[in-house]
Amino acid sequence: MPAKRRLTMRQLRQMLRLAGSGTSSREIAVVLGIARSTVQDNLQRAAAVGLRWPLPGELTDDALEHKLFSRNGVKQGTRRRTEPNWADLAVELKKPGVTLLILWEEYRGSHPDGYGYSRFCDFYGD
Repeated sequence: MPAKRRLTMRQLRQMLRLAGSGTSSREIAVVLGIARSTVQDNLQRAAAVGLRWPLPGELTDDALEHKLFSRNGVKQGTRRRTEPNWADLAVELKKPGVTLLILWEEYRGSHPDGYGYSRFCDFYGD
């Protein structure tokens, strides 16, 4: 699976311009060389924050990116769920009979709204 790459602000602006002129998501995807689902997702993000073409002249690329991709109420660089102490888990995992599944079950026991097992394993691997 190819690595997911982020659109440039130039592509985002062109996407909004094309959509504003009535161009379909499929046509925009072809013009920009990206997936139609990416176009649809970004147009939905723009609609959700009230962005339409033409964009305000004072809207910088940084401001546009912040409007479209910031998660409200979550500080940039933080995760939404309670984090276990990954270093402690690594020590526990070295003990005989201890598995990642057991450690995840203990984590979910104390944090019912915590990460699912696969995400927990992904973060542990990182």
